[in-house]
Amino acid sequence: MTVIRIQFTLFSAFYSPLISTFTGGFLQEEGLEPDWSVAKPGVSAIEALERGEADVIQSALSQGFGPLQKGETPSAVHFAQVNEMDGFFITGREADPDFDWKKLEGAEVVMFGGGQPQVMFKYACHRAGIDFDRIKAITPGGADAIDRAYREGQGQYVQQQGPYPQQLEADGVGRVVAQVGPKVGRCGFSSLAAKREWLETDMARAFMRAYAKTRRYMNEASAAEIARAEKPHFPDITEAALTDCIAAYQRLGCWTPHVEITRDAFEATLDIYQQSGGLTERFAYEQVCAEPPAIG
Repeated sequence: MTVIRIQFTLFSAFYSPLISTFTGGFLQEEGLEPDWSVAKPGVSAIEALERGEADVIQSALSQGFGPLQKGETPSAVHFAQVNEMDGFFITGREADPDFDWKKLEGAEVVMFGGGQPQVMFKYACHRAGIDFDRIKAITPGGADAIDRAYREGQGQYVQQQGPYPQQLEADGVGRVVAQVGPKVGRCGFSSLAAKREWLETDMARAFMRAYAKTRRYMNEASAAEIARAEKPHFPDITEAALTDCIAAYQRLGCWTPHVEITRDAFEATLDIYQQSGGLTERFAYEQVCAEPPAIG
């Protein structure tokens, strides 16, 4: 077996298409033994690529925008999609089948203080016709800090990726009232990235064969089957909550079967970042993305 080093920028069930490459045995079928890790909070997995400590990482197209705005060439290239839609949930203290985004104005919301989660949330608020600046933001830090703050009683609402919201529901702490993805629309939310030279290797081609199989599995297998295989990597989440989370993402349609990053998804991401004021110019697809390695 050949060791393939994988790093996640964030580890959540939202990135199940990458997690399931090894929990579903697809990498192993291609002779690849996964050695995976998670970047430290606040640190991009891009740094692991730059230090030569990872072969492939979970990232986001927006990671390429910063260097390009400085006139630099990004050190990584994004070659496959993970999610084509925002995967954050809005959870309230009580069930609210008639929830309207207007209820967020004037409310305390525990959320991410910056980065792509906030950019996308601002765009969703724009699409919902509400003023983001009227939300009373509580920003305690990363995903664990956000979950802890809400459990300790801060905020009326909380912005989280799965499976945190589903575990909140299981514990009777909150109820999901909305998803951000449908407001934002289809886009290049998260992706796989690597060095350009790695894409020419046999390892890259073997990885892509495994990843293409995983994409189909994510849409064809039951949420329960996927959750059962992933459960050992989510020790603080019940299998039922993890199953509910994966089922929600399957219904959302963020795990489309194709592997490539489409030009439409890339352009939509540029639109979102421009609207938020985080992007002053548009970049060409080829400056950020590449076609997936051939798997034939």
